[in-house]
Amino acid sequence: MKAYSKDLRLKVLDAVDHGMPRKEVARVFGISLPSIKRWLKRRRETGDVEPSPIPGPPARKGALLERWLPTRLENDPDPTLEEHCEAFEEALGVKVSTATMSRSIARLPGGWPLKKSPN
Repeated sequence: MKAYSKDLRLKVLDAVDHGMPRKEVARVFGISLPSIKRWLKRRRETGDVEPSPIPGPPARKGALLERWLPTRLENDPDPTLEEHCEAFEEALGVKVSTATMSRSIARLPGGWPLKKSPN
């Protein structure tokens, strides 16, 4: 699950600061009371309510696909997802699923089609 936006956090804390009861703030904004408590504590301790970074190593495949895919699609947009996955593994030695390949293509600007053209 993604963290709540900083904008929402600031609005929630602003409502609390202006005297709105925490239970009402939680109901109005659709968040939990412990979230409000955490955000108040974080603001008190650090002066900010920025979400913590997601732990763990960065997504390695996503960055590689982001660099590799545009050139691949410009040169040969017609292969199936499986064929793109095989070419990616052959070129960079990293295996990716067809779901990962599909999502990566969908994120690229240019509206690349996921279906083969009927030749």
